[in-house]
Amino acid sequence: MTSQSKSTLGPLAGVRVIELGQLIAGPFCGKTLADFGAEVIKIEPPGKGDPLRKWRLLKNGNSVWWEVQSRNKQSVTLDLTKAEGQDVLRALVKEADVLIENFRPGKMEEWSLGYKDLKKINPRLVMARISGYGQDGPYRDRPGFGIIAESMGGLRYLTAEPGRVPVRVGVSIGDTLAALHGVIGILMALYHRDARGGEGQVIDIALYESVFNCMESLLPEYSAFGIVREAAGSALPGIVPSNAYPCKDGWILIGGNGDGIFKRLMSAMGREDYAASPDMAGNDGRVKRVADIDGAITAWTSAHDKATALKILEQHDVPSGAIYSIADIAADQQYRAREMILNITTRDGYAVDVPGIVPKLSATPGAIRSSAPRLGEDTVAVLEKAGLKPETIADLRAKGVI
Repeated sequence: MTSQSKSTLGPLAGVRVIELGQLIAGPFCGKTLADFGAEVIKIEPPGKGDPLRKWRLLKNGNSVWWEVQSRNKQSVTLDLTKAEGQDVLRALVKEADVLIENFRPGKMEEWSLGYKDLKKINPRLVMARISGYGQDGPYRDRPGFGIIAESMGGLRYLTAEPGRVPVRVGVSIGDTLAALHGVIGILMALYHRDARGGEGQVIDIALYESVFNCMESLLPEYSAFGIVREAAGSALPGIVPSNAYPCKDGWILIGGNGDGIFKRLMSAMGREDYAASPDMAGNDGRVKRVADIDGAITAWTSAHDKATALKILEQHDVPSGAIYSIADIAADQQYRAREMILNITTRDGYAVDVPGIVPKLSATPGAIRSSAPRLGEDTVAVLEKAGLKPETIADLRAKGVI
């Protein structure tokens, strides 16, 4: 299935975005906007471009991850450390709706490209600023990466088996959460500007705050009861049963924590005594019996292979599933049916599968309209559109500004 369609404009068609970010957080924010039709102009330093071009596994000298992160974007090379490059950015800002940056706080101001400076050029500009700790506070000048945000936000403390070293989630979830919060902020700011007659504004996204925002009951439980929630492996403490359970040939996940679901789960296992027990009818009662319940489920799953256990659970309408590798994902019919695995052709001419578009919009769906650009391939076209004359562009190229 391919979704490289040029016919679907998307709900953000006409929104012009300048993306100054590199690596993950800023570019993922830009990618999401681009998937839904925004014109995203990605600014890259001349020569090497975004370091993500060389991250992880390469094909034809380029990261295949790049094909996901930079689809639907235009690439413009621009050296922002030079005064001429800063002037070019100001020219681009005049006609922009959104600017995304994920430099360390203060860097844009050093270049006289802070929000106060850019607002004078374009009062309607929405500026999304993604950083480790935000634009103010005592930690603002510290370098921040996603893994540090995951730790400070409380997530890394919980991702471990009890008594063992905390592990990372396996992907850069802190960066991605910050990017998605950035998208939310941008859309709200555009709505305020366009539907409410407002002006542009700054969206200040801190990586650690984006993680912390997803930490559910962590803080109120500490505040109300003084409880420091500890790592619990695959279990979800206080919500029973919800865990990973062993089968003869591997592990499965079961979420039987709804009251009605729990009864169906116990019936599937032949444990009508537990299904009928008043002590286990509600979650508060099941929490007190978590060891008994998990033990009974483990005894049942251990007697079956994964396929058999999952079939029985499905027949009883119990949420359950195998633990997917990417090979399982690529072969799964649900992913295919929902167009979550799309096949694209890259600029280098080879085909590769990439994740589909999320979320699904019924009237104005997103689409992959173009594959990830080569470094600087859109520089001349974008600068000419911004009003720069050919001789000016030639001079900038000669000076190494573009």
